[in-house]
Amino acid sequence: MPTALAPTKHSFATRLAHIGLALAVLTQLGTSQVMEPVEPGSAGNAFFTLHEYAGLAAFAFVLGFWMAATFRRRGTAWGLLLPWFSGARLAALWADSKAHLGSLTRFRIPVYDAQSPLASAVHGLGLLLMTAMAGTGTVYYAINAGNPDAGGLVGLVMFVHTSLANLVWAYLIGHGTLALIHHFTQNLDLREMWSLSRDGTTGGSAN
Repeated sequence: MPTALAPTKHSFATRLAHIGLALAVLTQLGTSQVMEPVEPGSAGNAFFTLHEYAGLAAFAFVLGFWMAATFRRRGTAWGLLLPWFSGARLAALWADSKAHLGSLTRFRIPVYDAQSPLASAVHGLGLLLMTAMAGTGTVYYAINAGNPDAGGLVGLVMFVHTSLANLVWAYLIGHGTLALIHHFTQNLDLREMWSLSRDGTTGGSAN
């Protein structure tokens, strides 16, 4: 069958921010396994430097994500991403969660819907998590005087940053695994979010 071009579900700015943030966070997680803390008066090793710059890039991309979500014309609404302040949104989230659980107990993969209350809320939590991770790293970069063991605000920021690392690992593994499952069961096409086509098209099978 010939390949057709279908509109993506996400704006170019959203896709660009998602790709940049994903690559920056993956770089941070990878370098965190091999880097060494900077000693006072030294330049540190290359992995630590790469980790720092990837963190600054992650902060820039996460800010871009917030801006894209605010001004975009298509994509998930803020009320779905952050349903925690609306009784109606929370009720819809609870009902959708029970529906997903019901599908799983019947050993069925729930049909993916980017606008579903559960999927949207999970994406929103991921965005908040990445914001906190990149934000604390950026604050540490700005106020640290070269001593990774410093106390006070520096120590607090680094404690929060390192404590969130395992949550970021868990989120990325879970998010990526579910995305691949839905992709290979034809519930979604990963090329939609990873396309850099400015005109908002992605390759797909013609019907």
